[in-house]
Amino acid sequence: MVKLQLAVVNNMEIDQVLNKVHKQDYQEKEFLQAVEEVFDSIKILADHHPEYAKKGIYERIVEPERMIIFRVPWVDDQGEVHVNRGYRVQFNSALGPYKGGLRFHPNVNLSIIKFLGFEQIFKNALTGLLMGGAKGGSDFDPKNKSADEIMRFCQSFMNELYRHIGPHTDIPAGDIGVDARAIAYLFGQYKKLSASYSGAITGKGVDFGGSLIRKEATGYGLCYFMKAYLADHNEGFKDKKVIITGSGNVALYAMAKALSFGAKVVAMSDSDGYVYAKEGLNFEDMRHLKEDLKGRIKTYALEHPGCAYVAGFENIFDIKADIILLCATQNEVDENIARKIIANGTLAVGEGANMPCRLEAVKLLREHGVLFAPAKAANAGGVAVSGLEMSQNATFVPWSAETVDAKLQQIMVDIYQKAKDCAAYYNLGGNLLAGANIYAFRRVADAMLAQGIV
Repeated sequence: MVKLQLAVVNNMEIDQVLNKVHKQDYQEKEFLQAVEEVFDSIKILADHHPEYAKKGIYERIVEPERMIIFRVPWVDDQGEVHVNRGYRVQFNSALGPYKGGLRFHPNVNLSIIKFLGFEQIFKNALTGLLMGGAKGGSDFDPKNKSADEIMRFCQSFMNELYRHIGPHTDIPAGDIGVDARAIAYLFGQYKKLSASYSGAITGKGVDFGGSLIRKEATGYGLCYFMKAYLADHNEGFKDKKVIITGSGNVALYAMAKALSFGAKVVAMSDSDGYVYAKEGLNFEDMRHLKEDLKGRIKTYALEHPGCAYVAGFENIFDIKADIILLCATQNEVDENIARKIIANGTLAVGEGANMPCRLEAVKLLREHGVLFAPAKAANAGGVAVSGLEMSQNATFVPWSAETVDAKLQQIMVDIYQKAKDCAAYYNLGGNLLAGANIYAFRRVADAMLAQGIV
């Protein structure tokens, strides 16, 4: 790709929109952080695409097309009534029907759902598939709830949500707190209420319309992206020490794929602490603990001599490792932790969660030569396979695991190449965060321009 010769950037319009967002949504700190990250990258576009400001693209793209907030009453096993709040933010449909997960967690609020929905616009754009951006969820906490309680909550949640979704309108999926069982309950209630059997939800069981490799997709995709990135710097996973934060689906299957590439995963964490094993952790034992037993990570250390448990998950960054895969939640890494990572001589950091690094931490890592793979590019594997599930549902023809995995690998390599080439075109020195943001923003913005003021 030919490099662009940049003019002096006039980004007054972008700053004005950013100031408006700060004034209007001042209480939504996560959403503001996500907007600032994208706008920090796209300021370079202002002089070269005056049509974006003229047609209100910057202002329109930060305002959701639709926000739905509703109450979710449900009854526990003792007959007591509880009420939670449900959300669906349908952010942008320029590239296709709304697509994005549902998160059930006590810290869910409008700011978090908007931040996740805003990120989803650009993540989906990077896949090359026809998907818009959305996100949803509830402040319901599925931990320590019985299967019947989760079922009753999911059914009540879907009693409202079903009015707003459909295979050509909005296709939710799972996220934190919404596992395969919850997706099945949600799908069953949608099917009943809509009187249709359609691909209106992804992440379903394979026996009733789900895709193979979906559970593994985000973790696998992260490692496929990192493999391509490392190869461009004459590096790879083989014989590298890897730290993975988190121990949910993304972390587990990033672990599996990193091990298959010859790495040694020496540490993983949950919200209470982390485990460390100099000789490496065992995937099948960790998978059994987390998936089958729903156990806490400290149990792993109790059952494995030579493995230590340390309370306080943030202390995991004291360990020296070649590669860090951030697979827990947003804002894991601030400037202080970034300095630890740099001091430990870390080669590369990949974001498997959504926005786990603060922008100032990203800048610090890049300034010190740490290879940085940004979330909206590196963790797009999950939604990519959700998009492939939509394709299978549309034709009623399931694909083999090998077919889905091959398509996933190609999508992740293509995303890496798009971010890399875009960064090169704008003379951004290998900044994949900026490259990914600019590529995705331009794809969405150009579609919005073509479709008029809607």
